[in-house]
Amino acid sequence: MTLMTAILTGLSAICLAASLVPLLPVAHGLVRSFDFARLQVIAIAVLILAAAAVSPLSHIEMAIIAVMTLTALAIQLVQVVPFTPLWFTQTARYKGDPAQAETISFLVSNVKQGNRNYQRLTDLIAERPPDIAIFMETDQAWFEALRPSLADFHQTVACPQSNSYGMILASRFPLRTHDVRFLLNKEVPSISCVVTLPDGHDVRLLAIHPEPPLPTRDTFGRDAEILLVGKMAREESLPTIVTGDLNDVAWSRTTRRFLRLSRLLDPRLGRGFFNSFDARRWYLRWPLDHIFHSRRFELIDMERLPFVGSDHFPMFYRFALTGADNNRPPPCETRADIEEAEEVVAAERQRDRPPAGTDWE
Repeated sequence: MTLMTAILTGLSAICLAASLVPLLPVAHGLVRSFDFARLQVIAIAVLILAAAAVSPLSHIEMAIIAVMTLTALAIQLVQVVPFTPLWFTQTARYKGDPAQAETISFLVSNVKQGNRNYQRLTDLIAERPPDIAIFMETDQAWFEALRPSLADFHQTVACPQSNSYGMILASRFPLRTHDVRFLLNKEVPSISCVVTLPDGHDVRLLAIHPEPPLPTRDTFGRDAEILLVGKMAREESLPTIVTGDLNDVAWSRTTRRFLRLSRLLDPRLGRGFFNSFDARRWYLRWPLDHIFHSRRFELIDMERLPFVGSDHFPMFYRFALTGADNNRPPPCETRADIEEAEEVVAAERQRDRPPAGTDWE
């Protein structure tokens, strides 16, 4: 076996293993972290096939490499193709005149607590003024820096923290109700509010930032919060938006289960990845910042905004609240979805521990 054959065979085996591991129903960061690199595995698999095609391999060597690589590629494509224009869209594009519609826009940004380039974000708020602004990883210094930019918003709900889980929500519309909730961990806040639009319609908004997965610990904290919010959204009678940095990719087992449980829609399906992390490294990017909505919303705009010094790109969304339902319905939950969600949430309620990532800044 030549050195080239050994390299290609080894890389093929790694790609196959990286594709099979996330299929395991194991809620541990060492397993779930393989969900993130699907686009990178696809790129490596394509390069392996290209290199194999021009290398002097025997028929047997070529067959072994091709089988492993194509199997890995097929597994990965099944997961990510729905987030490309090759797939059908789930969220309908609003076809009316936005100026005549009841619309709501969002600027959602994980600022990265240690990032002190405040001016970039404040300039962005001025350039792309949203109806609702949501910021994550905001400590007291970030709250003070953003305060002037948020002065013309109608209301601000702030929970600055120094543990990378601080959160700020500012609304140009009145908030009929609002509260900061610590759903499963006393150090991880979320914000729930009812936004009253200009025509009097109310919208439930849930902003969350669950724990990141770490290869040294389980992901019950993250998964349980996401699934609990899915249950809350399912039981909500108002039109609902869930948004934030979920520390999970759009195609993961947990996010797919969340969508089945919540009956919410993902506007990226059929449109694109909108990779928001890592903003500093083009070769390590995946969609971590999300927005999901109930069926009375239709999409007007969705855009990844420019770099603001954080490891996340800010995201901008704009929806129309309509009386029609032109969206493709979401898949239904299964009994296994309900039972596993209940088990994960119940287990996490029994634990008292510090959240992951508090010592990163």
